[in-house]
Amino acid sequence: MKRILLPALCVLVFGCGLHAQVVDTTVCAVIKNPKSFDGKMVRIKATAAAGFDQFILKDGDCGAQVNGIWLDYPAGTKGKAGPAAVLELEPAHNFSGAYTAPARAEVTLQKDKDFKQFDSWLAQSHSETEDICLGCSRYEVTATFVGRLDGVADASLKRDANGKVIGFGGFGNMNAYPARLVLQSVSNPERKEVDFSASKKLTDSAQADQPASSSSGGHDPIAALQKATAAMGADPSSAAARKDAAAYGGPGQQNGVEVEYGAANEASSGAAGTLDSPDGVLYNCTFNMERLHGNALLVALIHMGQHITDLRGIVSDEYAPLYGLEYNAWVVTADMAVQQGYRYITLPGGTVFFAISWPAADRAHDMDSALTDFLAKEALLSK
Repeated sequence: MKRILLPALCVLVFGCGLHAQVVDTTVCAVIKNPKSFDGKMVRIKATAAAGFDQFILKDGDCGAQVNGIWLDYPAGTKGKAGPAAVLELEPAHNFSGAYTAPARAEVTLQKDKDFKQFDSWLAQSHSETEDICLGCSRYEVTATFVGRLDGVADASLKRDANGKVIGFGGFGNMNAYPARLVLQSVSNPERKEVDFSASKKLTDSAQADQPASSSSGGHDPIAALQKATAAMGADPSSAAARKDAAAYGGPGQQNGVEVEYGAANEASSGAAGTLDSPDGVLYNCTFNMERLHGNALLVALIHMGQHITDLRGIVSDEYAPLYGLEYNAWVVTADMAVQQGYRYITLPGGTVFFAISWPAADRAHDMDSALTDFLAKEALLSK
């Protein structure tokens, strides 16, 4: 009897211990010192947003370069919510730096009614606009989140004197987030519909215009992208698009860029990859086809291609904050969207990024204003 009761008692005590170890905190407290929370179970009341290349918990501007905590489900969850696209880096088989896979406690997700409601709401795309709205979710969801917090003191990649990556940074898109929450539970979710009235007003007034192209890109999206960019002009923006399309390599070429199609919302194991790469780094791109229809996939591919081009061309991360990388990528994304026939481009959160009805002389200024506003207020990034 004692041999039966003792393990049961240990389980009970251990369970109570885990419960007692949950730390109540805030998004800004974590962002201020993410390393101090590493490995801890935390409870945070925050707002979750699923954008184009974001899946984050946020609570306003915390005064940091990256003002959000990346959100991941445990492996095997098969949830629906998450970013429309994401680029995650990992050491290749031939990585020359020192790397040890992190050892982290497993998290079991409580797939209860609150989680299913949260996941369902956040997975709903905004679909009223007739033109492109990359990664635009219909709702943001405020709730109380409990999970394992993974944190690092510095999320930047570590490079040698020649610019070669020899150490990895944080989490999420481009491994640029210093903190990540691997979700255990969600409670009391409340949704808020995102305001897309400015975009709707523009597109409603343009119903008589020629509709944008809606090609699916064929069975090989990469080949379709490279064909589309090859047909573009000789101007600098077209040349940049061809370079970004070439970042994915040719058929059968192993250049370190891996592309998958599906939801990108689960925590990776952190283990090194099994494939080689020219620079010792694997660039893993995932595109959620449920949120990228028709030519939107080609536009999304250009966005991530620009990220790969930038990351492979950088000599020092001192000159590569996430703000600048996203700014560059959205500019190229807009060029590609216009080339594909889109007349209005809306960003997550409802910001109108481009409108064919804007006076041509004002477009560059208006686009810069819209993008800087989006990056600061919606993406919560600073220079």
